[in-house]
Amino acid sequence: MANRGGRRDVLQTLDDRELLRRYRLDRAGIMFVVDLLRDAITSPTRRHNAITPEKKVITTLRYLATGKMQQCSSDDLGLSQSSVSRVITQTLTALSQPNIVTQFVSFPLDARTLHTHKRAFMDIAGFPGVVGVIDGTHVRIIAPSEDEAVFVNRKNFHSINVQIVFNAAWKILDIVAKWPGSTHDARMLSESGIRQLFERRYVPANCHLLGDSGYPCKPWLLTPYLQPRQGPQLNYNRAHKTTRAVVERGIGQLKRRFHVLHGEVRLRPEKVSKVIIACAILHNICKVRQIAEPLEDGDEDEDGDND
Repeated sequence: MANRGGRRDVLQTLDDRELLRRYRLDRAGIMFVVDLLRDAITSPTRRHNAITPEKKVITTLRYLATGKMQQCSSDDLGLSQSSVSRVITQTLTALSQPNIVTQFVSFPLDARTLHTHKRAFMDIAGFPGVVGVIDGTHVRIIAPSEDEAVFVNRKNFHSINVQIVFNAAWKILDIVAKWPGSTHDARMLSESGIRQLFERRYVPANCHLLGDSGYPCKPWLLTPYLQPRQGPQLNYNRAHKTTRAVVERGIGQLKRRFHVLHGEVRLRPEKVSKVIIACAILHNICKVRQIAEPLEDGDEDEDGDND
């Protein structure tokens, strides 16, 4: 079935299983995102063949799911390569606006929600007081035309270094996706909003994040002992490692769901930041809507490079 512009209407022709495989959301989920962005991405023109908000969201989801813009234009959606690029840019810009981001990615400050997070983390390995786990992960990019050297990370490829915090259900509570790859995790933390929330005591006392040894140990950010002694310190490290594994699995889920984050993103750094934020929002929407991560043939394994 095609609309008057000759573009395939996948919402009418594909079932939910196929929509999930191609776009990572079922029909209801896709329409939820469309309605969320409709005012921002509706074309002002009254032409009959104007690209609809539905088509813009579907095209963008396909790009995020595959990482390939050419896949979008060859997917029987009826859009030229230039239209695909323009549509994706417009939709990512709308999806990464602060008023949208804060609806879906925000660190909880109320005692009831924090208590729920503590209990869920406690159930993993008996580590008390944990409300989130934090790590950094690199998203590979093409060499930018400006300040190229600062985007080269310690593994010698160009990237954006992303700071991310998960709860025990692998929902993203906080994300920073703007720093060049050479930036150390500790610096990203020191200039982040999450540090301000804890150090200015917006987050109540006795609430902790768990991070690896790349972070400084603070009253609110607990890191492992570097040379643990037998007994309590070794037990602490074991519980810490098991609990902190949540963030590694969460990053794996995010990158498996949206393959654009697995490969080299061929956009300018500021656009890559929008891609990452959009993926985080959509990941959380999938969590709220209880949409499982994709497991179909061809999916890549979890990304083990979270350093």
